[in-house]
Amino acid sequence: MVEKVIGSQLLQSTPREVRSSIYKINPIILNRWSPRSMTDEKLSYEELMSLFEAARWAPSSGNSQPWRFIYATRDTEEWNTLFNLLVDFNKIWAKNAAVLIVIVSKKEFEYNGKVIPSVTHQFDTGAAWENLALEATSRGLVVHGIAGFDYGRTRKDLDIPDSFDIIAMVAIGKRGGKDMLPSKFQEMEKPSDRKPLEQMVMKGRFKEKSG
Repeated sequence: MVEKVIGSQLLQSTPREVRSSIYKINPIILNRWSPRSMTDEKLSYEELMSLFEAARWAPSSGNSQPWRFIYATRDTEEWNTLFNLLVDFNKIWAKNAAVLIVIVSKKEFEYNGKVIPSVTHQFDTGAAWENLALEATSRGLVVHGIAGFDYGRTRKDLDIPDSFDIIAMVAIGKRGGKDMLPSKFQEMEKPSDRKPLEQMVMKGRFKEKSG
């Protein structure tokens, strides 16, 4: 787990405070969560491209690699275009991000010389996102996936063709202290737990368990 001191204050709400796995897993998986507090420090080009490099090596059906990343770094012309796609709630904290990303996914791929629908393109793009998130976590960065933005405006403003689905946005930045957030966000600045395995793992056939 990466611990970083901002001034004299140790970053709060580390995953170990609320998270534990029943079975042994790689700690980087438990340590990946979605903080909102970020400083306004920039990432270097090499730091950012390393995250995309991690995403590049995700698996995909037929090695089709349907994911695409549209990004903007703060204090650039493109920043406001992406930032203004966010709903007001997310603008409050994402304004301190170093990078904003829109993730899109190609709905078709070529197979045996034919263009066919991809059943798994969103699944594959999710794998690429997780690679990026884990790489960012390993570097002590904040990486927060976002669904709260204007999908229709995103397609129009970013010239995204109909052959791509708009999946999500992502904010990435250097980790900030909890006290850098407004009070209502400070209450949410902690890792979430997960449902127990028995609610999501089924042997042999589907059988939903409540809880």
